[in-house]
Amino acid sequence: MIPLAERLRPRSISDMVGQPHLFGPGKPMRRIIESGQIPNMIFYGPSGVGKTTLARMIADSSDLSLHKLNGTTASVGDIREILQESGSLFGSRGVLLYLDEIQYLNKKQQQSLLEYIENGSVTLIASTTENPYFAVFNAIISRSTVFEFKPVTQEQMIPAVARAFRFLEEEQGTTLHYQEDVLFYIAAGCGGDVRKAVNTVELAVLSAERQEDGLHISMESVEALTQRSNMRYDRDGDQHYDLLSGLQKSIRGSDENAAIHYAARLLEAGDLLSVCRRLLVIASEDIGLAYPMAIPIVKAAVDSALQLGLPEARIPIADAVILLATAPKSNSAYLAIDAASADIRAGLSGDFPRALQNVHFDGAGAAERGQHYLYPHDYPNHWVQQQYLPDSIKDRVYYHYGENKAEQSAKAYWDKIKR
Repeated sequence: MIPLAERLRPRSISDMVGQPHLFGPGKPMRRIIESGQIPNMIFYGPSGVGKTTLARMIADSSDLSLHKLNGTTASVGDIREILQESGSLFGSRGVLLYLDEIQYLNKKQQQSLLEYIENGSVTLIASTTENPYFAVFNAIISRSTVFEFKPVTQEQMIPAVARAFRFLEEEQGTTLHYQEDVLFYIAAGCGGDVRKAVNTVELAVLSAERQEDGLHISMESVEALTQRSNMRYDRDGDQHYDLLSGLQKSIRGSDENAAIHYAARLLEAGDLLSVCRRLLVIASEDIGLAYPMAIPIVKAAVDSALQLGLPEARIPIADAVILLATAPKSNSAYLAIDAASADIRAGLSGDFPRALQNVHFDGAGAAERGQHYLYPHDYPNHWVQQQYLPDSIKDRVYYHYGENKAEQSAKAYWDKIKR
């Protein structure tokens, strides 16, 4: 049986939901379609938001010979067969290649398209769920226009869900009984994926209770069908890195509510290890010397979480996330090590000062004899002035005290002694 999402696939832009930045009046995609001139395009965005549907609409409205390939199964031979047609009688009007999941093609496969895209014998419409600037060969990107599709919001999704219920009601010739809240729940619970929402409607109808006056759909059954379906997550995809980035930037920005939200999304997807690793980095990178105890505390929380496992691991993880988000912030040590590393990569290292070298045997012809090292513990306050950096960078300053209580206290202490 053909899935409901396929039976209900929109045939015109007016039937599509979401993407107002592309399809709204005067917006670029609508203008392109109305112009009849089809450029090479790459559609980028999550699944179930209209990329394939739009590509089919464009293809159906053109005079080009349409071919469809999927990057997960296409071979070089499949691509060559289509490219050969572009020079034959069958391709005299031009060839439109719709290439779904282009990110799965290797570099050689993608390169085989270049000549034909360049001379206009093949028009490419490709779609990908991964960032094309990382997943697609640069030469393809430079010859194409990238359009980003966004998850469909709950408000935009409701008409699609209602349309699916009406369609099934007419198709089955029966009355469907459900609360209005069912529409809102499905629209909100499918993570912006129209295909998933429409297929959830179909499952809800199939599992509905049949009574004399029609089919009755309960909220309880809908909740069970949409359980966890709003999770968009791929450990190797953009969503993985977006969630981790959202977690770190929220902690860095001291927004504990946003931070706990992104942590919860990662944990609900079962990705405990990524959360633990990122929290360990954040403790040193973003809190650092403003609250040094955050580092061992977070390490203890992470160790507890890994020993407990999910679901209990969420508790020490929550402690660590909120502690870091509400702690004072400093990246002074992070900046210092990066500045020092930059000098080393630039070749600014030099010889060790004589005083810092390990004890060496000084031969009779040595120009300088003895270490001349001053042992700080022999001096007041355990400090004495001497050179530690190599001569070529002896005045370099890498670390600058942060404007927080802990680092300013340390600064005041050493300023007093080093004067």
